Amino acid sequence: MQLNCDLGESFGAWTMGLDEAVMPHIDMANIACGFHAGDADVMANTLLLAKQHQVQIGAHPSYPDKQGFGRRSMTLSPQQLINCLHYQIAALEGMAKVHGLSLSYVKPHGALYNDMMLDEQLLTTVMLAVARYPSPLRLMLLATNDSNKHQQMAHSLGIELILEAFADRQYNDAGQLVSRQLAGSVHNQAALLSQVKQLLADGSVITRSAKKLSLNADSLCVHGDNAASIAVIQQIKALCNSRC
Repeated sequence: MQLNCDLGESFGAWTMGLDEAVMPHIDMANIACGFHAGDADVMANTLLLAKQHQVQIGAHPSYPDKQGFGRRSMTLSPQQLINCLHYQIAALEGMAKVHGLSLSYVKPHGALYNDMMLDEQLLTTVMLAVARYPSPLRLMLLATNDSNKHQQMAHSLGIELILEAFADRQYNDAGQLVSRQLAGSVHNQAALLSQVKQLLADGSVITRSAKKLSLNADSLCVHGDNAASIAVIQQIKALCNSRC
């Protein structure tokens, strides 16, 4: 299972995350495209870091919400959202080409990611944006009970999906992430590592109601916000390598 991480989320003199520390331990970098975080310098530096460590690069677009870090839902018309996504993807792809790199996938950020997983019409719009983009790109989204349906939707539009699981988040029985506002929704280190081991063993997690849920994800999302999280990522990477 490949590890992915949200990176390039600094802006100007403000720093978010430990990109240099996490990049050697991941397979896929979801790079912010400027609408929730990131700027031209941050994009370039993150791309060069990914190139140095031979990490796949993906666009990490969001609603146009830099002040709210892309965590606030917005109402956009389908065409407005498609334009918004194309603008961001094209910015990162252009920067990538300057450095001899190719963009391979798209993973929406924050509220847009959460909203599309709950609203089929919005998910269809996001899929259309990826399908209509001139370069062939895959779309990363949450592995849920509806993954087969989502695969069919994507196939009908001629795009491929990357199904994603989360190492540190608790799931409900439908495969959706439990709200961060609820106690226990974000795993401590022991629960996180236990969930990773189960995902690697048989592609499943234990839900909040103690049911076993099959996800069969392709990629695992990890977070490199501090030194402790980097150490956990190293442990997860070792677990992944031991399964090869």
